Amino acid sequence: MTSEWPSEIRLTSARDVLEITFDSGEKVALPAEYLRVSSPSAEVQGHGPNERKVIGGKRRVLITSVEPVGNYAVRLIFSDGHSTGLYTWTYLHELGRDQGMLWPKYLEELAAKGLSRD
Repeated sequence: MTSEWPSEIRLTSARDVLEITFDSGEKVALPAEYLRVSSPSAEVQGHGPNERKVIGGKRRVLITSVEPVGNYAVRLIFSDGHSTGLYTWTYLHELGRDQGMLWPKYLEELAAKGLSRD
């Protein structure tokens, strides 16, 4: 087993944070907004590295459902209707590990494009 294997996945009662504990004991708390704007879907990531889109207006988005996909991923359904993109255990681990770098980068990109979180 790798350290990216989750031992527990829990959606907070407010539906705004996905909490994951990995077999390594590492715990991450991933806000719904962060997960939504980091979606692995083609809508956000495009079909290549130069096609990634910066999505604004997701501050109040919630996770309405967490659906298992095989034994390697989950599909997150968001309150804005977004439901494409499979969040693999490795990708969720990376999002948690790199959140301190990725979130500020997203905020800078948002500002550079004149977009808002609201």
